[in-house]
Amino acid sequence: MLSIGPHRFPGSLALAPMAGVTDRPFRMLCKRLGAALAVSEMVASNPALRNSRKSRLRRDHAGETEPRIVQIAGADPRWMAEAAADNVRFGAQIIDINMGCPAKKVCNRAAGSALLADEGLVREILQATVAAVAEPVTLKIRTGPDPATRNGVRIAEIAQACGIRSLAVHGRTRADAYRGLAEYDTIRAIRQAITIPVLANGDIDSPEQAERVLEYTGADGLMIGRAAQGRPWLFREIDHYLATGSRLPDPPAAEVAEIMLGHLRQLHAFYGERQGLRVARKHIGWYLQGRPDGHATRRHLVRLETAREQLAAVAAYFSRQQRFAA
Repeated sequence: MLSIGPHRFPGSLALAPMAGVTDRPFRMLCKRLGAALAVSEMVASNPALRNSRKSRLRRDHAGETEPRIVQIAGADPRWMAEAAADNVRFGAQIIDINMGCPAKKVCNRAAGSALLADEGLVREILQATVAAVAEPVTLKIRTGPDPATRNGVRIAEIAQACGIRSLAVHGRTRADAYRGLAEYDTIRAIRQAITIPVLANGDIDSPEQAERVLEYTGADGLMIGRAAQGRPWLFREIDHYLATGSRLPDPPAAEVAEIMLGHLRQLHAFYGERQGLRVARKHIGWYLQGRPDGHATRRHLVRLETAREQLAAVAAYFSRQQRFAA
């Protein structure tokens, strides 16, 4: 089992923070289906953006199981410290620092994984943020700025020295973005270099791969991101496999329909119908990927303009699939 500061988790699988994806409805769904912890989408530390509607939604944890984990992003140590303290006042119980995002709009502000190229600034940000709050502070990184500069071990040692309580490592560099395959040698070296918990992240898309990554890296847990999009039950599948060595069967269409419809209803309620419809469309695409007539069904669904139509069309699709399978 994984521990971060005073918090003990019921397992060792984490949902990775993903902008535009890991909102409260998706976090709660993944926790229900086996994720032991889930981190919010990143909240900007810039004071001008900190209290925007987007930021308020991203730190909304109403009804979510504790501990509440909020990720913050930025490159100014003072702003990061203030953002950490603000989010604790709003109810965050763990603060996570983003130094892993490779997106240009983040890195162009010298934040996210761009910070890995400046170890001095990394230290300043971590020291300031840890000093600002009594709650545990965690960190997510990549293995370095680029394949020629994999400084993940040095960043990990800095993080531990600054009081960071756990570290998640994506097995790619900033320059890699999401291209190629994740490498786990750096994560293994990081696990051997520090004593705080380490979560391995990157290309963990099956129970068998989860077992291989855990055994090779020696990590304390796994963080799963893109592979859970449209497959939130992946967490329970991995949990079961690690505990028993056997695979769970794929969820039947009726259960997928129930999960998907419940998720869409939560999105409509959380964002309001208009925005909820737009957010739901990408999740619909992920759920239907690889399913019979999934592509054509998605093209139809993205044109619908009301929540009632969207839900009815999804229900009708799964009803047809179950009739064909009978």
